[in-house]
Amino acid sequence: MGVRSSNKRTTGWRATIAVAMSNYIEAGSIIAIATSLSLWQERFDLDNLAVGLLASLSANAFGAAAGAAIGGPLCDRYGRKFIYTYDLLLYMLGVLLAVFATSYGMLLTAFVLTGIAVGAGVTASWTYIAEEAPAHQRAAHVGTAQLAWSIGPMLGYFLAVVVAPLDLLGSRLIFAHLFVVAAITWWVRRGLPESGLWRDRSTAPGQRPSFLGSLGGLFTKKANLTALLFLFGVYALWNTVAGQSGIFQPRVYDAAGFTSVTEQYLLQVLMWGCTSAATYFGFMRLADRMSRRWLYCSSALLGILAWAALIYAPPGVATLLFFAIGWGVSMGVGAQAFYGLWTSELFATRYRASAQGVLFLAARVLVGVLSVWFPKMLDQIGLKGLGLLILGLLAASLLIGTLWTPRTQGKDLKQIERERYGSTTPSTEDPVMSP
Repeated sequence: MGVRSSNKRTTGWRATIAVAMSNYIEAGSIIAIATSLSLWQERFDLDNLAVGLLASLSANAFGAAAGAAIGGPLCDRYGRKFIYTYDLLLYMLGVLLAVFATSYGMLLTAFVLTGIAVGAGVTASWTYIAEEAPAHQRAAHVGTAQLAWSIGPMLGYFLAVVVAPLDLLGSRLIFAHLFVVAAITWWVRRGLPESGLWRDRSTAPGQRPSFLGSLGGLFTKKANLTALLFLFGVYALWNTVAGQSGIFQPRVYDAAGFTSVTEQYLLQVLMWGCTSAATYFGFMRLADRMSRRWLYCSSALLGILAWAALIYAPPGVATLLFFAIGWGVSMGVGAQAFYGLWTSELFATRYRASAQGVLFLAARVLVGVLSVWFPKMLDQIGLKGLGLLILGLLAASLLIGTLWTPRTQGKDLKQIERERYGSTTPSTEDPVMSP
């Protein structure tokens, strides 16, 4: 019995890690773009608007938004395995185009394709991981996706330092490494089973939703609407800041008076290293055991303090180190990790991936809109001019997540679903969402 149980746990973690690699690939794509934008700009003689379009239509924004909008409902209709079997094939095509790009149009196509692929893959990965995880270890398993997401940028910036002498060829090699990782991940995933929760629900009469059916249910049930609004406040507002940080952080450092490219990249390695450590020791180890409300609140507050220091404190090594460490730790335990957990908990199985798609779409559209203009705004009004917008978005996310923390800790997904959807009375208070 002990051996069988141990093997089951090993298989569960193997599946979690294989599916979580979507997040490594997503984050790695964003950093590959971030570290190469200035080189592409020089190579193809692009203006700031063209650079903004590359960023906004990529895995960082509209490209991922489109993938999530399509992939979420498909995931609920045809299964989690359907998405994570095929999305990486599209991704590999996209990164190959980036590796061999000889024109702006070819590069833009590459970024759009990779964005669509990661948008579909990330929604499926968070959903699958949560559905297969034990109730008492759900945060630990979902946190694995967050851990993969943080390792991607850490290695991406480290590789950017290593290949910097090669200029644009070095950037092409970073995209090539993502192709290799995607190919290996696709091969490993081929042997994974379908999500048990989805399989059980899809075989019941009338329980497999159509493509539009799951989307329609999201906007007609009170339990879904309250969860959508809550998670939009937690994640989309925070991600509008994080999205600019992810792809434009070197430019932000320039605006803060820190101009050495190599030192910028090493600072990013430190920041993402802190994110990885905080994800493991903070979120994965604690979010199943301690108060999620206070864990979320403290990490969100640290993120605000880190950005306030970068924006308003005198520039210098101490300020930069405080920002890198503070924002890194905050990202590891903060909004994105809790978003991945709460989105999986607050929606029924038939809506779960579609909800991921809608929320991911909304979050990436906000990032995309700001990404088009962010380089110009940074040049024209500077980092301090953007300070109120950045801090306001982070403060709103902090308040929403802290006041309405869901009471889902330790419950299995079927129990949470019964509590949230068991009553059809419109006036019934949602029992797992409370201030």
